[in-house]
Amino acid sequence: MNGVHDMGGTHGFGPVQREENEPTFHADWEARVLAMNRLSRAHGYFNIDEFRFGIESMQPAHYLRSTYYERWLATVEYNLIEKGLLTSDELDARTELLRSQPETGLPQHISAEPAPQIARDTPETPAAPLQPRFAVGDPVLARNVHPTGHTRMPRYIRGKRGVIHLLHGPAIFPDTNALGLGENPQNLYNVRFDGRELWGDSAEPGQVLYIDLWESYLEPVQS
Repeated sequence: MNGVHDMGGTHGFGPVQREENEPTFHADWEARVLAMNRLSRAHGYFNIDEFRFGIESMQPAHYLRSTYYERWLATVEYNLIEKGLLTSDELDARTELLRSQPETGLPQHISAEPAPQIARDTPETPAAPLQPRFAVGDPVLARNVHPTGHTRMPRYIRGKRGVIHLLHGPAIFPDTNALGLGENPQNLYNVRFDGRELWGDSAEPGQVLYIDLWESYLEPVQS
């Protein structure tokens, strides 16, 4: 998806503003949103790629004015609605109730320790070995494709040449996993791109980027 989230190399947004000694959470609700995500994924309501695609599906203006955890909340809502676990009407009704009657407060839940699978995160199942198409040192071309769904290939490398730096092995393919079309594991490579290949004369001297890319994102360079 060519959306506002994929802003690598885009001008006009200014430098990243770092907050020194930044707290883990700026407000209590951010911790709750983190818990919602962890619980939802642990229960299998959505996977990490569906989570990312939900953020990418936000309206551009909403995305740009949202904080980190506001985006997380948006994708939790998006995915729970998509899976039929909540409805937009239910969310709107609850929001209106709390807006008009803030003293209502939150439901009281008596909860013990987190389930073990939540406490240790929810790693994806490793895939069986696959025969790699490329080897370390092979020149490759990032395909110039523009999918409307989720992808992990940044726009600024599409159509650009790189060199295979490392083979990670098979990994779940995010483009299909984000759309409920299966894990379809592929080999994942780390690819080295020269800065001048990406940015031309605007590249910093000696600049090199290393980017993880799935096998179907790549083509062999024709001699």
